[in-house]
Amino acid sequence: MSSLRTSSTCCPPPRLILKPEVGGFPPLRETPRLVYNPNKGPPPLDLEPGFSGYWLVSERLQQVMATVDPHAFAFAEVDYRLAAGSAGPRHFLCDVVQQIDALDEVASRLFVDTTEPFVNGKFYDLTGGASVTFDRRRLGDAHVFKTPYTGAVFCDRVFKDTVTAAGMATDTDADGLWLIDASDI
Repeated sequence: MSSLRTSSTCCPPPRLILKPEVGGFPPLRETPRLVYNPNKGPPPLDLEPGFSGYWLVSERLQQVMATVDPHAFAFAEVDYRLAAGSAGPRHFLCDVVQQIDALDEVASRLFVDTTEPFVNGKFYDLTGGASVTFDRRRLGDAHVFKTPYTGAVFCDRVFKDTVTAAGMATDTDADGLWLIDASDI
């Protein structure tokens, strides 16, 4: 596996973590460096979660994302290095920044938790056989988005089909993407 390395000059003080609370990227003083270590596992897939709160995405996935829904994502290029120190394939840190309150609670089957003081007043629990439907009018031209009430990321058929056409698997995690039909979670 790879490890993300940033020096103390990467982010302005007093930031200890890279990702701002509101999402996206803070001003970076340097490019984050990712060094592949073959002793720790295989090289990154097209999508790898867990990089300082971001996804790590390949150039081919970044191109699909930026083409299909340019307003949905924020990217920061990574200085990806192979074990010997040479430059590796282009990779980007990625954050889904498009947030739309478009879930149709009446037409959906899910538990809307209001029992605790959630930041936005409620939480969409997508476990236990949830099935969600979205109001297309509220989505507008969006193809990828989050809602204010869950950390899940949703995409439509246009995005899924474009990812598949670019040669990435979406029905297994072979390339790091496993897209699940929101009508049958």
